[in-house]
Amino acid sequence: MKNKPDQSFMKLWNLSFGFFGVQIAYALQSANISRIFATLGADPHSLSFFWILPPLMGILVQPLVGAASDRTWNRLGRRLPYLLLGAAVAVVVMCLLPNAGSFGLSVGGAMIFGFIALMFLDTSINMAMQPFKMLVGDQVNERQKGLAYSIQSFLCNAGSLVGYLAPITLTAIGVSNLA
Repeated sequence: MKNKPDQSFMKLWNLSFGFFGVQIAYALQSANISRIFATLGADPHSLSFFWILPPLMGILVQPLVGAASDRTWNRLGRRLPYLLLGAAVAVVVMCLLPNAGSFGLSVGGAMIFGFIALMFLDTSINMAMQPFKMLVGDQVNERQKGLAYSIQSFLCNAGSLVGYLAPITLTAIGVSNLA
């Protein structure tokens, strides 16, 4: 087994920076999904039923993506294809989901669209997150793993903070839903 060289702080930072974006997506999801479904017409007392989907998708998706990316080798590498696909789908769904009530669907249709969009959102976020978890194990030596995981933890928390503050910050500077 080949020894992995020491990485610079910036290399370790760059390996984990994707966690920042993933956590922004998770924070936006957790802060806004209940409001989106309530706006679509969901009973406020039944919103918790929608929240079973994100952990269920994580249980299903992360092990599958992890196993598949361990066996993937192409010109983009092992992890990057899953990361790019997950990120692209997450961006598209994050644009569609808040507008589910604007597509001319019935209340039931908008709820079904929202539920399917939530499923795709969480699947795509998990699909992007799993490769980032594995990058440290792939590229960092044992001596630096503690620092690398500390950087990941910092970026996760910073991303969550940005994601939770984004709606109120955008509203404060005049960016809001005009509908």
